[in-house]
Amino acid sequence: MPLRVRFRRTRGRRLRRLLYAFLALIATLCATAVVAYHLTTIPEPHPETVTQSTVFLDADGAYLGRRGPVDRQDVPLSAVPRHVQDAVIAAENRSFRTDRGVSPRAIARASLATLTGGDPQGGSTITQQYVKNALLSPERSLTRKAREALIAIKLDRTRGKDEILEGYLNTVYFGRGAAGIQSAARNYFGVDAKNLTVAQGAALASIVNIPSYYEKAGSDPKVTAKLRSRWEWVLDAMVASRSITAEQRAGARFPAFRFYPPGETEGQRQYLIDVAAQEAADRLGITEDQLARGGYNVTTTFDLALQDTATQRVAEHPGGKGGVRLHTAVVGMVPGDGAVRLLYGGSDYARQPFNDAVSGAVEAGTALDPFAKLPRAADEPLRALLRTPAPTPLKLASAYATVAANGEYAAPYTVARITQAGRTVYKARPDVRQLLGGKEAFVAGVMTGAGPVPGGVRPAETKGFTTEGAGGGTARRTVWTTGYDSRLTLTVALFADRAGSRKGTTAPARLPNEPPPTEFAESVATAIWGAATKGDPSGTEKEEAVRQPSSVPSPG
Repeated sequence: MPLRVRFRRTRGRRLRRLLYAFLALIATLCATAVVAYHLTTIPEPHPETVTQSTVFLDADGAYLGRRGPVDRQDVPLSAVPRHVQDAVIAAENRSFRTDRGVSPRAIARASLATLTGGDPQGGSTITQQYVKNALLSPERSLTRKAREALIAIKLDRTRGKDEILEGYLNTVYFGRGAAGIQSAARNYFGVDAKNLTVAQGAALASIVNIPSYYEKAGSDPKVTAKLRSRWEWVLDAMVASRSITAEQRAGARFPAFRFYPPGETEGQRQYLIDVAAQEAADRLGITEDQLARGGYNVTTTFDLALQDTATQRVAEHPGGKGGVRLHTAVVGMVPGDGAVRLLYGGSDYARQPFNDAVSGAVEAGTALDPFAKLPRAADEPLRALLRTPAPTPLKLASAYATVAANGEYAAPYTVARITQAGRTVYKARPDVRQLLGGKEAFVAGVMTGAGPVPGGVRPAETKGFTTEGAGGGTARRTVWTTGYDSRLTLTVALFADRAGSRKGTTAPARLPNEPPPTEFAESVATAIWGAATKGDPSGTEKEEAVRQPSSVPSPG
């Protein structure tokens, strides 16, 4: 039989065999996939993806900074506005609410965008990205990709969409060192995630695509322009999906970003965080490392606006000459309560992490004279202060605050409240005790001349500052300027040093005479006092709730 004829006669049989083989292959692949699916377990998140930083806030809730190996804090999905959720879905995975954890259409769309030069789009779903970022290693291989898909499918079948989206929003990287939507909101806009606007939410959603590039938005014009284009694309997608209205789209304005990288003034806040972190760890009975990794919110007693005022005023001094370095320390605290409102410990944390306000030993000179005639029965810590020729500015301010509170001493504190996962784990209770009787407090008040005399003998309108120190004339070594009323005790200390005879040591030096040190100290104190009392330096405003942490009016 000719070969051609035989080929035609057996063609049907061969096609059937190929079909059977193909079906067998499909069945084998399906069976393998089913077995692999059932054998696949959902791993626990990586330790680094669940580690949270601890955030420090000022008394009004303004962001001070953080401590921890990563900049991340979990927030429930309920704390993320719906328009922010929808913006991320519009940018990263528009079928998220309906897909099965993987989306062949998304993969095809991403490939087409790459080929045509359109806006970059991820081929992975939000579920796959969450699996890749939080549950699997970063290696790139077909095996890991297949496992990622299987876990994504299983995760989608066993977890709710909201739970997956919450996990994703708390772990996805946004650039600027920020992991998670809460840290991103603070890093880019200085707000909590719950306060993000439509425009800000769309901007953060746009950044997720290439975070290491877009993190320079606001400081690099080219990056900002490219991000703006993608931001508009995200907003258009939100309108198309009816997440926002056309009116909301028309009213959206490209948001302003916090400058990146942060300027030198950010380092000033590290003095505050150092003190508050040590106190917070002590109050919780843990180490500072445990605090940094614990995801706490530490609300301090500090007034950030007041701190900035002090920083600006101190920076006006031209500094020392001939190797002399000027030091300025400023302390502001609430009499009868102990809440520390202001703590200026140095001009540059990067060069001098040592906090002059808390740990600096400054020669007292005549600054202790108002307390010299106190009876020996006066209790600690006033007696200890009198035995110290060089007290710290914080301790001296505490002594004057005792006089301001009619003899009641309040231990200084910087941590008002600590929360974790929305639960309060610590709340400050002022440690107040009577150290001076009415007569002793009266005598000390008269001798200070720095505020209203206890008992109201001298009217508050005569409010002034007392300036003391060591040395006189052009040989001033230290200057102490203090003022107080029942709302605030403020102390400004000036001293100077120069390099010592041995490497790494310093020696005391005379204060620079230009500008005159007493005038400069008093001008700094007057400016801060005016800011703290909203322009009422006489202290005649209402003084209700004096001993609560919020008793000192916020600077205007």
